[in-house]
Amino acid sequence: MNVWNILLAPPAAFIIFFAIFYSIYRIAGTLAPVGKDSAGKTTSYACGEDIPGFKMKFGYKQYFFMALFFTMMHVAALVVATVPKGPITYFGLLYLGMIFFSVIALITRS
Repeated sequence: MNVWNILLAPPAAFIIFFAIFYSIYRIAGTLAPVGKDSAGKTTSYACGEDIPGFKMKFGYKQYFFMALFFTMMHVAALVVATVPKGPITYFGLLYLGMIFFSVIALITRS
């Protein structure tokens, strides 16, 4: 087996490039100037105004509904795009109607 084939294999190439760029990263880290700590370095900034910090209440409910909405739209587009011509097309329209009412229920519930 040729040595170039081994070096150009994806795992070997990944390890080689990882070693090269990690060494560049470490060398650049030693050459970079060290920053000085200041009072305003970690505070929020909004056009010169002081904004008091607050804890944000994070929940997944709104993201779940958004993900469900986009999933329904993508599945509906996939189904409608693959419906063949003919009398079965009406089933595609019926499916779109059901998706429409599902989206309305989803929007009014949240």
